[in-house]
Amino acid sequence: MTTPQSLRDQALSRIAAASDLDALEALRIEYLGKQGSISALLKTLGQMSPEERKAQGPLINGARSDVAESLAVRKAALENEELDARLAGETLDLTLPAPQALRGSVHPVSQVMDELAEIFADLGFSVATGPEIEDDWHNFTALNMAETHPARAMHDTFYFPDTDGDGRRMLLRTHTSPVQIRSMLAEGAPLRMIAPGRVYRSDSDATHTPMFHQVEGLVIDKGIHLGHLKWTLETFLKAFFEREDIVLRLRPSYFPFTEPSVEADVGFAIENGRRVLGGDGNVPGHGWMELLGSGMVNARVIEFAGLDPAEWQGFAFGVGVDRLAMLKYGMDDLRAFFDGDQRWLTHYGFSAFDQPTLSAGVGAAA
Repeated sequence: MTTPQSLRDQALSRIAAASDLDALEALRIEYLGKQGSISALLKTLGQMSPEERKAQGPLINGARSDVAESLAVRKAALENEELDARLAGETLDLTLPAPQALRGSVHPVSQVMDELAEIFADLGFSVATGPEIEDDWHNFTALNMAETHPARAMHDTFYFPDTDGDGRRMLLRTHTSPVQIRSMLAEGAPLRMIAPGRVYRSDSDATHTPMFHQVEGLVIDKGIHLGHLKWTLETFLKAFFEREDIVLRLRPSYFPFTEPSVEADVGFAIENGRRVLGGDGNVPGHGWMELLGSGMVNARVIEFAGLDPAEWQGFAFGVGVDRLAMLKYGMDDLRAFFDGDQRWLTHYGFSAFDQPTLSAGVGAAA
């Protein structure tokens, strides 16, 4: 008959000789499994007399405990041996560069917005914002735009069926000029501000989209004249395009909210198939390109804003932010700005660490 002691000694010897974890697991099942030999001895305790159980119980339980402990010790030893073998066989070349992590980029529109804020902050301008859902009084009437003005037509402007509490028609703003009205009403004069933001018009082609970005500037003070406007535009454009040879040409024009009104043309040349701003447009090989609209704020607009035009004068200007980005950074299709194409964003996007500053140059490397 097999005794608990002999079974224990046999198991400990075989456990010590187990060469791998699979062999060790087979021994555990053989001795301690449900059908294992030591488990079978434990089942016989119920068939013994009290005297036999008292004598054999400690021996069988002791054998079971010794075998279980030996299995645990041998398992830890085999796992360590397996780990040592893996460490000896596997190597990691620490000189290889780590895989580059995916990272986002700053959209060119956001980058240009930051550049504009940096430039105009240096000129003493504040940045103002306003609602994109406007009423027709702030968007049209207060800007001296008659009821018959074409911009009020539904084929140019996105209207809502709603009206506000005063019965004014609601719409998606067609320019950021309403922010100028709201700023004058809220802050009075003197005032220097730019109003960047999204605007909406019913138009779509390679250079127009139903939603685009615009920045408008406004100065209200005493004794303001066109000379101040021209200096401001020249200073802004030289800083933005980072060229000292920017040449402006002011042409008479018409806008209902300015009088006199002028279109600002900028000299340019074609270099490597790309339009590059700079130089006199009258020089051979150069030309003039219309860039933005501007003028002296119409006296009626100043009155609508609650100011006395006999005391306060001002100038205003507006330009497309998307267009500035296209001219500076070489994009040729405005629609790509809003496609969400990861390849386009990777190519034209900016690092979040490239914050524009006047000291380092407002244009970060794309």
